[in-house]
Amino acid sequence: MLLSDILNELECRVITGDPACEVTSVEFDSRRVTSGSVFVCIIGFSVDGHSFAGSAAKSGASCVIVDSEREGFEDSELIEAVRGTSCVVAETKDTKKALAVAAAAIDGHPERGMNVYGITGTKGKTTSTFMLKKILETSGKRSGLIGTVCNIIGDEKIEAKHTTPESSHIFGMMRSLREKDIDNLVMEVSSQGLKLDRVYGIRYHAAAFTNLYEDHIGKNEHPDMQDYFNCKLKIFDSCDTAIVNADCEQADEVIRYASDRCEVLTYGIESDADFKAENLKLERRGHVTGTGFNVTGKYLSGEFFVAIPGRFNVANALCAIALAYCAGCGTEDMVRALSGISVPGRMQPIENNLGLNILIDYAHNAAALENAVKTLRECTEGRVITVFGCGGDRSKTRRFEMGEVSGNLSDYTVITSDNPRTEDPMAIIENIITGINKTDGKYEVEADRASAIKRSISLAKPGDTVLIAGKGHEDYQIFADRTIHFDDAEQALKAVKEIQDGV
Repeated sequence: MLLSDILNELECRVITGDPACEVTSVEFDSRRVTSGSVFVCIIGFSVDGHSFAGSAAKSGASCVIVDSEREGFEDSELIEAVRGTSCVVAETKDTKKALAVAAAAIDGHPERGMNVYGITGTKGKTTSTFMLKKILETSGKRSGLIGTVCNIIGDEKIEAKHTTPESSHIFGMMRSLREKDIDNLVMEVSSQGLKLDRVYGIRYHAAAFTNLYEDHIGKNEHPDMQDYFNCKLKIFDSCDTAIVNADCEQADEVIRYASDRCEVLTYGIESDADFKAENLKLERRGHVTGTGFNVTGKYLSGEFFVAIPGRFNVANALCAIALAYCAGCGTEDMVRALSGISVPGRMQPIENNLGLNILIDYAHNAAALENAVKTLRECTEGRVITVFGCGGDRSKTRRFEMGEVSGNLSDYTVITSDNPRTEDPMAIIENIITGINKTDGKYEVEADRASAIKRSISLAKPGDTVLIAGKGHEDYQIFADRTIHFDDAEQALKAVKEIQDGV
């Protein structure tokens, strides 16, 4: 398409060059620029994209879009930087938004023909998005997914580097979905994605707010909790229906904000809500432990079973149910989808004939581990055996805390390695031992994670639960000198087979 067509969608000033030229892509990384690219200069936390305007021009960029709020990089400097090329330099007020607008334009505005469902909140995004995608597809609505675990475009799974990618990547994936005749998209929408306008220009058919806990506060994220909260609320600025967890502490504030912008529906377990769960009961169906519950309310009612244990996963299921209602899905499809749901690395069950409850979970801090072990304690007849390690080049405090939590709550702990990175794995394990020694908890050490997983399963007896915590959906293990393929679920299945075969 013509550069002039893109610039017409932006409020911009042309500093130099002729916009009557062809463009082929929109980039924010100068290393990806090729002939015909539009390079958008983003002012980042540590790197200013304006520094690469000249190199982008020399790589064949048709245009460099600069920010009017840039510090330095005067017009004359930019003109000099692109001298000898045909590169256009255009200035706009906000290049983060310009990136989204330009990407949407060059990809043919795929967002205009899609039903987009967004979920934001500190916890529950990943699980709720997978639940919603399963319901949509059970209802015959083909759907894509963008989130923490992976991005799913048709039958293709793409590695996810960020919970919410940059806008140029999002619109590119939307275009790919439309090319496959898929017009539903389920998204995890992070506070950073909202703050940095990665989802600018996207309107949500329905968007949900799950909860808010202290997280992501720091130099390169949010300065305080109020900023964190305010950024999450932005999801309702472009939304048809808001779905709000009535049980979350901030529910009233969220509802007030959303009510000024769109229709609001609520879900909850404790609070009165449009979608309310009652009569929660832990159940075991085959090798799967989950929760049965009734949903009541003016929109639908029915008996449900969610194949992931934990009260918080009933809340996640309610979130998905409310969003699916907005999508026009029937109750029977919701029931069928949730009864067979499995979310990679989130209380993910491992099938076995050993009479054990084996689960993989991403719990990688003390609060998450405490929640996971307490949840499993409720549905375990025998012992809870926990195997975990801690990441290297990360907080040592987390190691002490996780050791103490497992020592207090687990019947037995197998301490192992996680992603040691540049640290000595045994040094990390010693930190965990310091924490567990504050308790009377019984434990052993097996530094090799594969061996530790097999050891924990071999120690278990029928009725016991084995929790393999920390890495969840990750399929790698990082050492100082190498990164290897490593998947907890694969290793657990391998161990189960070997134990069942007597190996």
